[in-house]
Amino acid sequence: MARLQKILVVGGGTAGWLTACYLAKSLNSVAPGSIKVELVESPRIGLLGVGEATFPSIRGTLSAIGLDERRFLAGSTGTFKQGIRYRHWVRPQGAPGASDFFHPFSMPSQRTGGPELLPYWLLGAAPAGVPFADAVSMQKRLVDGNRAPKRAKDADFHGPMNYAYHFDAARVAEVLAEHGQTELGVVRHLATVERAELDAQGAIARIVTREAGELSADLYVDCTGLRGYLIDGAMKSPFRSRRDVLFVDRAVAMQVPYPQPDSPIPCYTMATAQEAGWIWDIGLQQRRGCGYVYSSQHSDATRAEAVFRQYLGAAAEGVTAQHIRFETGYRPEHWRKNCVAVGLAGGFVEPLESTGIALVELGAYLLTHLLPGDVDDMERTARYYNEMVVARYDRIIDFIKMHYCLSQRRDTAFWHDNANPDSIPDTLKDRLALWKHRPPHRLDFVGDLEMFLVSSWQYVLYGMEFKTDLEPMRSVYTRVDDARREFAMIQQMAGHALGDLPGHRELVEQMVREYRQRNEVAEAVA
Repeated sequence: MARLQKILVVGGGTAGWLTACYLAKSLNSVAPGSIKVELVESPRIGLLGVGEATFPSIRGTLSAIGLDERRFLAGSTGTFKQGIRYRHWVRPQGAPGASDFFHPFSMPSQRTGGPELLPYWLLGAAPAGVPFADAVSMQKRLVDGNRAPKRAKDADFHGPMNYAYHFDAARVAEVLAEHGQTELGVVRHLATVERAELDAQGAIARIVTREAGELSADLYVDCTGLRGYLIDGAMKSPFRSRRDVLFVDRAVAMQVPYPQPDSPIPCYTMATAQEAGWIWDIGLQQRRGCGYVYSSQHSDATRAEAVFRQYLGAAAEGVTAQHIRFETGYRPEHWRKNCVAVGLAGGFVEPLESTGIALVELGAYLLTHLLPGDVDDMERTARYYNEMVVARYDRIIDFIKMHYCLSQRRDTAFWHDNANPDSIPDTLKDRLALWKHRPPHRLDFVGDLEMFLVSSWQYVLYGMEFKTDLEPMRSVYTRVDDARREFAMIQQMAGHALGDLPGHRELVEQMVREYRQRNEVAEAVA
């Protein structure tokens, strides 16, 4: 039996340090005789920090590695995120009809013993004209009122509303690096990887660095980003493009200031549809992080930057834009031999719905909990790991595609092409066909393979004004009066929550201030 003794994470950034921290904490690497976790990163590679949005699972991950929430917010210039507001996705700007819809993170309200509200909303029991997400969740009203999802007295990573974060990715990497080294026993090597050397069986024997010489381990985790230095360069694991489904493959990004230092911070990601893609707009503590994600088949860099600057207006004056290339897809073999790709090295789904960091979390979680104690079991474990990851990617891609293919926009070639049935996966076509006559149900989804709960599918499906005809089944739903009372109660509860929850900027600044004061006291005592 060849016991697993050391894991080497190659590459830093959010992916590398989050993976290293999760592994080290879960494996208790600080204990004698435990599996050791080391990380090597180049001192010469800068990190992009335009503004990163996350998924609610990040709270569980940060809690699991023992990071203080206030420390995280202070170090990352982070803010809270309660969902995504979609503007001009259903129809072009200026067309008759609703201009936006909201995808909240909190699940639809349902009291114990109360009726499931979606069928009754479809049958018209909710107040006329109220969108599904607004009728079954109070979160939209709270973000409209610029309320935070929690109060300062609430425990770390807990609050009345479900939430994630916005943060500066470069700053997060610094926070995680400090935490990993000081608290979790991660050994850091600042060195530039020059090459990987393979053994006779085609596995990685060692990597050679410029500053630290040779580094070896039993398992290598590739967190080198889109270049996939180990998984692609050394292991030759092929990449499967999904450009035939999701067309956007370029981005132009900027960091822009607020009009005033105390400007309100939106508690959601704004996603505004454009002629060849969409613009993200994220509020951090001192600035906004924005970017235009577009299809190079339907626009070019010059036109994209012009569209983006028009959106930003005066805030973009004098700001240099960053142009980024990417491709949606994944490696069917994330794990090959003794090399596992986590994050962008293994695949990428365009930024809509913020799956990038969530896929890093998934990779770290699966790797940790499937990790074989015996090196000889690695090939068997790799097959299972790859099956799980690929299934997640395919389901995520279906979910993202649904945002595009249900649009009523036909004003540009980009939106017209997205509605082409040839670009829609058969798995998504089948689901949409079923949902014409019944709403999505949890039985449509396999829990361990899904990133998005059934409620997220429902919020987006009906936010995009999809039609489900339940009229032939009306006689099944006999609790109309109960449902109407539930809809009314949700609105009443939202009113109370507006008075109970603090303003978003107010809470962020309070939590950051409390962290700094606590640190000052600790330093004075020391």
